[in-house]
Amino acid sequence: MAKTIYVLNGPNLNLLGTREPETYGHHTLDDVEKLCRDTAASFGMTADCRQSNREGELIDFIHEAGAKKAAGIILNAGGYTHTSIALHDALVGVKVPTVEVHVSNVYARESFRHHSFIAKAAFASLCGFGIEGYRLAITGLAARIGAAAKS
Repeated sequence: MAKTIYVLNGPNLNLLGTREPETYGHHTLDDVEKLCRDTAASFGMTADCRQSNREGELIDFIHEAGAKKAAGIILNAGGYTHTSIALHDALVGVKVPTVEVHVSNVYARESFRHHSFIAKAAFASLCGFGIEGYRLAITGLAARIGAAAKS
């Protein structure tokens, strides 16, 4: 079984902890990455955490996950969620199990955030759980691929 989960964060997620804390909370991207590494390790896997403000670089990461036969992808595409057919197409193209994550509840926000191109290429979507959504996403991915928690 593949042992690596790609955790990909899109534009502006490098600003977690300082950007609109009333919406996104006070946790930083470093906090997210530690949470993901710890959660993946609890299933005997590793989390390869990356962030980019550039759509093309995120697509390259998705292609790499496919080429390296990653166990899965956790993707918070940020604002690209609502605009990027290219990210959707990359996910469909690589056929790696994907969970979409958002820190905030996008459905309680502006109407333009209610549409996701990513959701159509993912087997699950989570929003509104804060950074705990990443833990839930990895746990759900592990269940989907049959990875058992290590004691």
